[in-house]
Amino acid sequence: MIKPTHLKKGDTCAIASLSAGTLGEPWAIHKLDIARERLERDFGLNVKVMPNALRGQKYLYEHPEARAADLMDAFRDRSVKAVFNAIGGDDTVRLLPYIDFDVFRENPKIFTGFSDTTTNHFMMYKAGLISYYGASVMTNFSEYVKINDYTDRMIRKTLFNPPETLEIPSAPYWYDDEDPKIWWSEENMNTRKPYHPEEIGYEVLQGTGTVEGELLGGCIDVFVELLGTCLWPTRDEWAGKIMFLETSEDDPSCEMLTWYLRNFAAQGLFDVIRGIVVGKPARRSKYEPYKEVYRKVVGFEARHPELPILYNVNIGHAEPIGVLPYGVRCRLDADRRTLTLLEPATAL
Repeated sequence: MIKPTHLKKGDTCAIASLSAGTLGEPWAIHKLDIARERLERDFGLNVKVMPNALRGQKYLYEHPEARAADLMDAFRDRSVKAVFNAIGGDDTVRLLPYIDFDVFRENPKIFTGFSDTTTNHFMMYKAGLISYYGASVMTNFSEYVKINDYTDRMIRKTLFNPPETLEIPSAPYWYDDEDPKIWWSEENMNTRKPYHPEEIGYEVLQGTGTVEGELLGGCIDVFVELLGTCLWPTRDEWAGKIMFLETSEDDPSCEMLTWYLRNFAAQGLFDVIRGIVVGKPARRSKYEPYKEVYRKVVGFEARHPELPILYNVNIGHAEPIGVLPYGVRCRLDADRRTLTLLEPATAL
């Protein structure tokens, strides 16, 4: 896997809208202003907004080729060192016919985003390029009032100043999507999310000991669009990996989660992976029920009670979130309840 070079002050980052065109809507453009100011002031980056990024939801829905053009052009641009996706959605797979995988391979650079952006990450993975799950423009870089300390620290320790090894800690606080909403609106710009103290931390649902492997995964809701395409990894490609999974704000039912995991079992993936990392559910009401689904399908139905499952990790839709690099080797220690990157997330 090709590892892109870390970011430094003075580098240029591109902002693209590869899924929903929300960033270009008049009521949402203030989120770009917030993100741009932080990227320039706090991270020292120059910001380039791709030509179609602000064309709005209707246009970008009707023109997936325009979204793909922005992605390809951002990677072809030698001055751009990172591409940050604006937000997720539900149809990034429609970009697939317009993707040139050689462009990713020949122009390695940092790429971030999560949720529906899982599809873009699998494009990078197919091209052999390490990419980074997390750090979305509209949810992270433009969080109201300030980027929470946990996310800010994880962005810096993966994309800017990566240590040789990095233990990924449990965040000391969390946000419940079932709390009263702070809607994206200029009138709410000075209102922070009501974070709660984290009282649980990482949990181990099953398994013991230590396993190591490269990270591969994403938003499980998106996987159904990838099955059967050239982007979905084969059983052999999943072999030896640590699978990371998280669920979206669409709040899939326990039945849906069961069916997703049963599909993985039918593919034989639980026979060949070395461990599973599960993101904190966006809604607290799903916290305990989802745990039982994983134990039932992986431990009982698939007959792999020995497979370590680390639960309640800060990835995906339950803020605060960190950044997980695809293809980077990590260690899951079920006895100590830790997750550690065993190499720098970006090239030094």
